[in-house]
Amino acid sequence: MIGKYERGDNSPSIEAIVKLARAFGVSVDYLLGEGLNAAYDKEMVRRLDDVESLPAEEKQRIYHYMDLVIRDYRTKKTYTH
Repeated sequence: MIGKYERGDNSPSIEAIVKLARAFGVSVDYLLGEGLNAAYDKEMVRRLDDVESLPAEEKQRIYHYMDLVIRDYRTKKTYTH
C-alpha cells in the first residue's frame, strides 16, 4: 500500500496518515513535509521533544550551550571565507 502512495497511484486517508505518523514516531506535518518541524530530521525532532520535557533551568543550560556552538560556528565560517 505504501508503494502506491510513493508512486502517486493512491492517496492515504487522514486516518492512514495519522497511523503512519504514529508508526514512524513523527508528527503528521513532518510526514507530509509541511509545517515548522518538517525540515528537521527525525532525530532532531526526538531531541526537541526531550528538551521540551526538561525543567526550565535545564532548558536554559542547553540553550546557552547551543548559543555558544552556533556563535563559534558562525565566527569560524566568517573567518574561513
